[in-house]
Amino acid sequence: MRQDLGMLHSGVEAHRTPDEARRPVRDLPKAHLHLHFTGSMRPSTLLELADKYGVHLPEALSGGEPPQLRATDERGWFRFQRLYDIARSCLRSPEDIQRLVREAAEEDVRDGSRWLEIQVDPTSYAPRLGGLTPALEVILDAVESASRETGLGMRVVVAANRMKHPLDARTLARLAVRYRERGVIGFGLSNDERRGFARDFDRAFTIAREGGLLAAPHGGELSGPGSVRDCLDDLRAGRVGHGVRAAEDPVLLSRLAERGVTCEVCPASNVALGVYEKAEDVPLRRLWDAGVPIALGADDPLLFGSRLAAQYEIARRSHGFTDGELAELARQSVRASVMPPETLDETLTDIDRWLTEAD
Repeated sequence: MRQDLGMLHSGVEAHRTPDEARRPVRDLPKAHLHLHFTGSMRPSTLLELADKYGVHLPEALSGGEPPQLRATDERGWFRFQRLYDIARSCLRSPEDIQRLVREAAEEDVRDGSRWLEIQVDPTSYAPRLGGLTPALEVILDAVESASRETGLGMRVVVAANRMKHPLDARTLARLAVRYRERGVIGFGLSNDERRGFARDFDRAFTIAREGGLLAAPHGGELSGPGSVRDCLDDLRAGRVGHGVRAAEDPVLLSRLAERGVTCEVCPASNVALGVYEKAEDVPLRRLWDAGVPIALGADDPLLFGSRLAAQYEIARRSHGFTDGELAELARQSVRASVMPPETLDETLTDIDRWLTEAD
């Protein structure tokens, strides 16, 4: 099913030749739909901010190499979350937020991204930025400025924390809707999906959807295919963060494909957190063959050590994706985004150009 999509688009044939397989993936135009706010930070920036504020970083964050992580048990997830929280504690001023967003945009542009939808829970930054609403305004100002400076289209997905009370999620959903005209385009649900039930947050997602926001909760990473079904049935997800465990249920794969629900697949993250032992085990090809739309994402480069282009390299090296198939992955990321129509059309044209022009 998916092979035909990978071979053809707008009359452009994807020639499977040895030369084609060497096209640089950084030059491939694409959209980035799964990147967490603090996790987008450059390691060098974390070191500088920690020194500035006198924050002691554990060896896992200061050793120059990505930390060894395995979050498939509660202790492992706690360690991952603790490292993330330490890194977040180094973001204390509007200037720090502006720097993080600008550098994230620069990294994305370097990796060929034309559009970034960065995910953030503003409650995590509210205590140091004057409250929940001021925190979101600081973040949106930083996104607007970084987009203007780098030329990268940028929008924000406001994400609730499933470890907190559902009433907090409703507050966030209302705030997200209020700032829709300032660049908020979606509402998410993050943190350990093994905790609580998606249906506890259904009211928050109803508020977000009725306010015109995309529903993009996490599911199908640390928990099995049931968590993806919950995202579809209880939260009416338009996209699913991760979603790879859906590969364990053929019926669920068919539902995702038929509904055109995009899975934001983060291969390096899946391996780093122990969801799969090695890159070859990530069921990328199984999702592809089932016709499930895919948007590759980097998740938390600070902790996992690789950014957007590296995810496309994994698809190429570990799963045998041809350049024609990589181009279709990029198209799927673009189609699943909320790009303005003119930007979307231009990006799709440039993807075709990447595929047809000689190296």
